[in-house]
Amino acid sequence: MTAQALQTTTAALPRPEYPRPDWQRHDWLNLNGTWAFQLQTENNESGSTQLADRFDSEITVPFSWASPLSGIGRSETGIGWYKREVSWSPETSGSLVFLRFGAVDYNCDVWINGVHVGSHSGGYGTFEFDVTSVWKSGEGNIIVVKAEDFDLKSQTRGKQGYGEIRGIWQPVWLEARPQSYIQAAKFITKLDGSIQVNATVAANKAGDAKLQFAFAEGAVSHAELVTLEQGVNNISVSFQVADPQLWSPESPYLYEGEITLASGEGTDNIATYFGIREISTALYGDRKYRWITLNGKPAYLNGTLDQAFHETGYFTYPTDEAMRDEIYLAKRIGLNFIRIHIKPEEPRKLYWADKLGMMVMEDMPCFWGNPDETARPAYEREAKEIIDRDFNHPSIFSWVMFNETWGLRTDAETIALTSQDGGKAEATYLPETQEWVRSMYRWAKSVDPTRIVEENSPCNWDKVESDINTWHFYINGYEEVRAHVTEVVENTYPGSSFNCIGGNVQTDAPLMNSECGNVWGFTNGAGDSDLAWHYRYMLNEFRRHDKMCGFVFTELRDVTNEFNGYYRLDGREKFFGYEAFVPGMSLADLHAPDFIVIDAPPCQTVQAGATVSIPLLASSFSDRYHGQQLQLSWELWHDNLGTRVTNERGVVALDWNGFGVTPIAAPLTFGLPKQDAVAVLALTLRAADGTVVTRNFIAFDVRSGGDAPVYDADGQFIAVPVTDFVEHSFAHQWNAIQEGKTNGGKAGQFVYEISLPDAAAQALVGHVELAFEASAKRLLARNLEGARDQDHTISMMHGADAAVEYNSNTYYMTDNEFHESLINVLVDGEKVASFLLPDNPADSRGVLSYQYQEVQNKLDEAGSYGYLCKVTLPSSITAKLDRSRGFKLTLEAGEGGLALYGRNAGRYPIDILVNVK
Repeated sequence: MTAQALQTTTAALPRPEYPRPDWQRHDWLNLNGTWAFQLQTENNESGSTQLADRFDSEITVPFSWASPLSGIGRSETGIGWYKREVSWSPETSGSLVFLRFGAVDYNCDVWINGVHVGSHSGGYGTFEFDVTSVWKSGEGNIIVVKAEDFDLKSQTRGKQGYGEIRGIWQPVWLEARPQSYIQAAKFITKLDGSIQVNATVAANKAGDAKLQFAFAEGAVSHAELVTLEQGVNNISVSFQVADPQLWSPESPYLYEGEITLASGEGTDNIATYFGIREISTALYGDRKYRWITLNGKPAYLNGTLDQAFHETGYFTYPTDEAMRDEIYLAKRIGLNFIRIHIKPEEPRKLYWADKLGMMVMEDMPCFWGNPDETARPAYEREAKEIIDRDFNHPSIFSWVMFNETWGLRTDAETIALTSQDGGKAEATYLPETQEWVRSMYRWAKSVDPTRIVEENSPCNWDKVESDINTWHFYINGYEEVRAHVTEVVENTYPGSSFNCIGGNVQTDAPLMNSECGNVWGFTNGAGDSDLAWHYRYMLNEFRRHDKMCGFVFTELRDVTNEFNGYYRLDGREKFFGYEAFVPGMSLADLHAPDFIVIDAPPCQTVQAGATVSIPLLASSFSDRYHGQQLQLSWELWHDNLGTRVTNERGVVALDWNGFGVTPIAAPLTFGLPKQDAVAVLALTLRAADGTVVTRNFIAFDVRSGGDAPVYDADGQFIAVPVTDFVEHSFAHQWNAIQEGKTNGGKAGQFVYEISLPDAAAQALVGHVELAFEASAKRLLARNLEGARDQDHTISMMHGADAAVEYNSNTYYMTDNEFHESLINVLVDGEKVASFLLPDNPADSRGVLSYQYQEVQNKLDEAGSYGYLCKVTLPSSITAKLDRSRGFKLTLEAGEGGLALYGRNAGRYPIDILVNVK
């Protein structure tokens, strides 16, 4: 069978595409698919291949034996033995044959036809073996792979835990090459179009060869004659690109093409690409601190932590489309970079980041034991493999060498053995380890001066030396976040010891947040709750500071025990609800490079009719509109019992000039409604052609302050608190949000006694309207059995169960999964209306459920809200009420349950309202 025919048969295999689009040869065979398999859970194997007759199962490569897609689904550590028979011949006789592995965790040995062809150690680096001497072209060849993974503390394990990458977990393939071939080529690009290529050529014989570069359909072409020595040759080539097209997230231009080596040993053709871009840091104006720059201009980095975890393949994506979609999901909400967390990413996903335009901060995998003489060399070896493999991806702008001091503390037992004072030892980030970390930073800068390097992305104020000054925080509550971010900014300046350890001090390196969010920001953290409200005010606080040039939000998708994603683990969307405040607003508005900061709380309680002034700031990290006049449209509106009412509106002309954060000269001043309301200040910034640049908003809890609520409607309002029911029949009932909300589930009734004005106060009851806010009520395990909160230690980094349904902070954010309930409204036992409540939602629309949280770090059904239900009673009933001057109101729910929101909860500032006319 020809190679082409064999390749066609791989179409039905998992991950059939070539694994390295950044370095692709055409003559290859995909070895993904079914292999014989044996899992040995004890390390008592001598290293032989005597398991040949004891393979007891089959595994699907390239999936970890722990993952569902592997067909094994066993998480144990151990030794995985793989076996496959392959018949394949290169297209050109005399070609070299290489067996290539994307990645194998952790120690790997390979035999071909019983002959040991090589070993590799490390869980993330790519590697290959020249198997030409033992390969039988046109005959059956037996490949046996031994993959050993015992989770040793010295392993570069990274952040697995959610699911393990045991054994082969990236594609495996055979590849043919001529006797002399190009081993590698690193592209170093400049904005003026000058390109330097540092190539490595393996030559079978000494002699002359032609090295040729052809890109952009021939528009870029260069060739050089080179003289090769037998063995490995390092060659540097330079050429110029005319009218260079720069790579950026907005315009991800790639120069795609081919490198060719033509020699007496044949022709080696490699399809590859490069992008022209420069990432750096720079001082602007009279500032004493740097900003991050892309292609010579300041860039505000809107990023997210990407755990790169898939529910079925774990850290191996099931398809190429899934990798593309991952980049797309980040791109569609306005993000411009992702931080791949504690691991390098698969090359094909990096390709999609290159292709679609997504910058990447790529972490090195950590070890979890002591930084000793075993762990350090293993780490150094793997870091070199990672940087070598991924050097040419224009999307990668930063290497992060360590995270949160993981693996950098020497444990107490080891310190105690060497301690002379007899005191109680603690795990410590030792000075000698700090110096090793500094050396790793400097080494990375020496091998790749084209990128930003961070030595440690910290949460312990323990930086040593870095190109960027970052920190982590997980704090909830507007005042708390504001105070914290302000403190960090004010303590960031050259010479400051803040955020440093061991006598080190800050330079003028850019300030950036490298992890933030609210998944760990609560007592007993890691619930599954709405993040929309927190996210908006946090980004406002970031953009308020001229020093800050980016953030990393935790995280792109939920994972198995963290529920802080923009999306669910399976990619389902979460709904943030911003469009309800400003038409058309979405997450992308908060990620706009040109932004209007509202320097005020996300909501404040104010007196009806009061006049307020709100300061605004302009934040610009793009020169797209510099020199232009932008139009800031503003509107103060409120909802009056289901009718949107505009109180005031206006337009402010802004001369948009210069990078950074500057105050807008005059604050917005306006009067608030003269009634109970949730009022909204909605802002829209537009360019001269009408293009929307960004949107933003804040809210006001407006209170009339009298004994009775005030609304703009005829009649007399009677307000009955939702918790003042006289009876209920729910199996599970409780109140929430400081008695502002009541819940019942599953089926049942809330019954209220309603008293109407007597004849002296109102002679005739001619018209009665009811209004209330209600939602379905989804019962969680904690609602049925009680909360079971737990301290979330470092074990959560290794996949410990979050017991989310028992977590007291859990209240599911609005997403694609709906929970509906049918309710009936009865007056004195007679049904007057029915409502199908579509869901039990929670997002930023639940303004009052946030405003009346008792404490900021312990959520009580925060963000929850309902639907406005209005009923006009029929005349046959109002005639009776004119005589009785009271009635029994029953709200009856089916199996979907019922939640009722009072004046201080939900979306609408109402109790159960009875409007009598």
